[in-house]
Amino acid sequence: MKNSKCLLISEIFPPHVGGSGRWFWEVYRRMAAGTCVVAAGEHEEQAEFDARSDVHIERVPLSMRQWGLRSWEGIGGYWTAVRRLRTLVGKYQVNYVHCGRCIPEGVMAYALKWLCGLPYVCYVHGEDVGTAGNSREHAMLVRRVLKSADLCIANSQNSRKLLTDEWGIDESKTVVLHPGVDARWFTPAARSETARNRLGWGDRPVLLTVGRLQRRKGQDQMIRALPLIRQQFPNVLYAVVGGGEDRTRLEQLVAALNLQENVRLHGELGDELLLDCYRQCDLFALPNRELDGDIEGFGMVLVEAQACGKPVIAGRSGGTSETMIPGKTGLVVPCETPEPLAEAVLHLLENDALREQMGADARRWAADHFEWETLAGSARELFHRSRASFHPAGIVAENSAAETSVSAVR
Repeated sequence: MKNSKCLLISEIFPPHVGGSGRWFWEVYRRMAAGTCVVAAGEHEEQAEFDARSDVHIERVPLSMRQWGLRSWEGIGGYWTAVRRLRTLVGKYQVNYVHCGRCIPEGVMAYALKWLCGLPYVCYVHGEDVGTAGNSREHAMLVRRVLKSADLCIANSQNSRKLLTDEWGIDESKTVVLHPGVDARWFTPAARSETARNRLGWGDRPVLLTVGRLQRRKGQDQMIRALPLIRQQFPNVLYAVVGGGEDRTRLEQLVAALNLQENVRLHGELGDELLLDCYRQCDLFALPNRELDGDIEGFGMVLVEAQACGKPVIAGRSGGTSETMIPGKTGLVVPCETPEPLAEAVLHLLENDALREQMGADARRWAADHFEWETLAGSARELFHRSRASFHPAGIVAENSAAETSVSAVR
């Protein structure tokens, strides 16, 4: 297997912003040189990123408005992508494929298996299989992709349960690999007046959410909770980092509740300013909830916040509870209504000693269990064994010790 080479297909890959893209970048750039080629989605800033990348990247037109096969646009999109991917398979003598999502990348991997006989591994993030059920056509494609995959990699136990319970995938053909964090970059720091003023925060209690502006992330629920929080902390500030389709609706909600002085929508920030946000906030929250099958599969931002020594609050849906030790490094609450969220925020803001202790525990937890170097090592071992035999039962058995150790800490 010395000359074996993997082709990762992922539309979302840096400089595209997204948790899955960051996950793939951190893992695959740590693979042995010459063992992996990344077929990544196109981006206007790709030339600069690719030039300094330490992983081999080929840019492919993977963005598709239609993921189904019932329209000429969908068929044409897949045909164009698969033709280009098949060229890469021959050019780099690819032996096996990893696809970043069930759809559309998984459909492309399925086509390559049919055309070239290549085995493939499919990543599952939770929301992808959760929302597929809303479309009969998408559900049919996802089911075929999952059934034909040689291995499914779930980002959490919750996502794995979706695979086995709702999609009928044999547990022996699934394995869990959590996303992680660079604990040498995301580190705690002392409160800084300079950094806070640079962000426009001043000396106020700050709640932070980082993530795409979309309904399941729950930024709207935190905004609705602010009037209750403001009764005890009148100058509280809710800082929101991220861009997305929900910005206009959030702005309208802020105006309707007269919270312009209590909410700051930062948009997308560079790495340095984002790090300042994590370090200088008082509390981090991802108030996610499930909407029509759309869930938060894991929640990398919760791990990043904990690595910076911050206690976290997350919604009681999806796999977010797996990012923390509930009750020790963070709280898990139902976020379908704002009242439980406000209660959790007040509980932590009112107790400085508790918040400090939870933050210290959070740092240790994140650094000990989610460091990229450790997780990438587990991924390398998994990939080596899977490409050697593609016998998932053995993989799951060997991987169970690592999963058990994480569960035992909880």
